[in-house]
Amino acid sequence: MSALSTSSGLSAHKWGVLLVLCGAIFLEGIDVAMLNVALPSIRADLGLSTGELQWVMSAYVLGYGGFMLLGGRAADLFGRRQMFVLWLTVFLLFSGLGGFATEGWMLIVARFITGVAAAFMTPAGLSIITTGFAEGPERNKALLIYSGTAAGGFTIGLVAGGLLTAVGWRWVFFAPVVLSSLILVAALVFVPRSARPDRSGKPVDAAGALTVTAALVLIVLGVERAAHAGIAASAGTLLAGLAFFAVFLVIERRSAEPLVRMGIFRNGSLVRANLSAMLFAAGFFGFQFLVVLYLQELRDWSTLQTSLAMLVIGIDAILSPTLTPRLVNRFGTAKVIFGGLLLAALSYGLFLPLGADWSYASMFPSLLVLGLAFSLAYGPLTIVATEGIAEEEQGLAGGLLYTAFQFGAALGLSAVTAVSVAATRSGTPAALLDGYRAGLLVPFVAAVVAAAISAFGLRSRPGGDSPPAVAAAGEPADVPVSR
Repeated sequence: MSALSTSSGLSAHKWGVLLVLCGAIFLEGIDVAMLNVALPSIRADLGLSTGELQWVMSAYVLGYGGFMLLGGRAADLFGRRQMFVLWLTVFLLFSGLGGFATEGWMLIVARFITGVAAAFMTPAGLSIITTGFAEGPERNKALLIYSGTAAGGFTIGLVAGGLLTAVGWRWVFFAPVVLSSLILVAALVFVPRSARPDRSGKPVDAAGALTVTAALVLIVLGVERAAHAGIAASAGTLLAGLAFFAVFLVIERRSAEPLVRMGIFRNGSLVRANLSAMLFAAGFFGFQFLVVLYLQELRDWSTLQTSLAMLVIGIDAILSPTLTPRLVNRFGTAKVIFGGLLLAALSYGLFLPLGADWSYASMFPSLLVLGLAFSLAYGPLTIVATEGIAEEEQGLAGGLLYTAFQFGAALGLSAVTAVSVAATRSGTPAALLDGYRAGLLVPFVAAVVAAAISAFGLRSRPGGDSPPAVAAAGEPADVPVSR
């Protein structure tokens, strides 16, 4: 894709491209959110245990996170538009197939392949933005609109999931097929063809992709097994995952064209952004999983009631493209991210003394603060993780970021499940509540550690660290500040 102009406004063509890419990330958000509120209904219909139910979610994020590095690199090597269109088609097909599952394993397999498709589609879409919109105000504006749209997908997905599950949980898989079909047609129209990248002497690092995927799967499996398979079995699985990760590092150091160039980790901002993103996602997804189970299985709330209760988190869809750019302009990305992570810790902390009969008024402050935290952390983390990276490695940078998000989500889901199950001594309501309370410590600790890591980015750079200019949606960007 050719470089776009650096003017503060976006042309009609740029808006067309951005809307297609926003549609794809909206699709990813709505898909995950609808499934989240449908989990209890799926459990009841297919007879799944808590561990199996967790894997319905984790299979998707493992496929997503496990193949994201390969997906990001594939976008750089085979063409961003080509990868985006191809894997959007795969996403469409397997999302629909999940709706026909009659056994838990069938649904888990369908979700895993859907996640793999997202792993190739999403970094391709992100890199179209980061290479097609000029770095600075224009790109930052596009990225914050993009992240706000992702939040909007999650918000609408919560309500849509409740409504569709009331009809039948299978519709949460069939509905994305319609949306992805429309996005596919729009992508063919608006996203311009690009010259096929020169891949001479640039083979795909298949060995690296397989070893890192095996490492991610085994590490998460080891955490998930901790609650019911014993310390020895869990530790063995974790060690196997770490061994695969060590092999991956050896492969990458020796490969002429590595999946991940190790030198990219000399960028301190990128490393902090990825670690913070991983922990933030771990807390966010783990918290959502426990709250849904608490409301529907302990409190007997309907899926629609649960969806509406959690709708307030969707305030980030409004704030991400409006308030966040102003805060970034005034304080810089590092301070905004740090503030967002502190608010996430506050949100989870407010939920720790969870009661058996909490009113919605008791839950509301925590959910509202979490929405604000998401709006401050998600978009700026995307900016920091991709700025200053060479164009030929933008796919890799996007792949690293989304690997961090998705691996964090899988790890968070596994951790809260393991802790919650271990702390649940029986099937009584009191025992279930004890399990939920114990599990809620996981997102709280994750947010605190993420904030501590991001605090290192608050130090001024040599020569100053002026905040980058970012345009709020619908506003012209400020003149870029010299850095």
